Amino acid sequence: MGVLDIISELGKSCHCHLHHHSKLVKKQLQVVEIKVKMDCEGCERKVKKSVEGMKGVTQVEVEPKQSKLTVTGYVDPNKVLERMRHRTGKKAEFWPYIPYDVVPHPYAPEAYDKKAPPGYVRNVLQDPEASTLARANSFEVKYTTAFSDDNPNACTIM
Repeated sequence: MGVLDIISELGKSCHCHLHHHSKLVKKQLQVVEIKVKMDCEGCERKVKKSVEGMKGVTQVEVEPKQSKLTVTGYVDPNKVLERMRHRTGKKAEFWPYIPYDVVPHPYAPEAYDKKAPPGYVRNVLQDPEASTLARANSFEVKYTTAFSDDNPNACTIM
């Protein structure tokens, strides 16, 4: 067996090894939104740098007025949140808000949040305890749609 045969065999064994790793499951592109309080430019930099070097991160945006960090990339959302908490020492949670026009009753006690950015309310539709308060019952729907412009049989004032 010559040197070329040995190199050829090494190449074949390495190829099989690489092929085995290519079968690993690829992560999906994620947009992770996190609520974290940022008081100054130093906090902004610290929050941004905490996740910038993470494997799979393609983009990091900081919106200090909304206390929002947006991370885009092939990452696990829970790992992003944990790393940001660990590196900054700040209290953080996944972005709990959605636009108020998505929720049927945005001013229900559990949905309305004074700390929410303008035009947003808490995402109560995913919270089983609060979602009953933010959804209309059939009695409410019956009477609120009676005066709706979308209802062709609505009462009209002449």
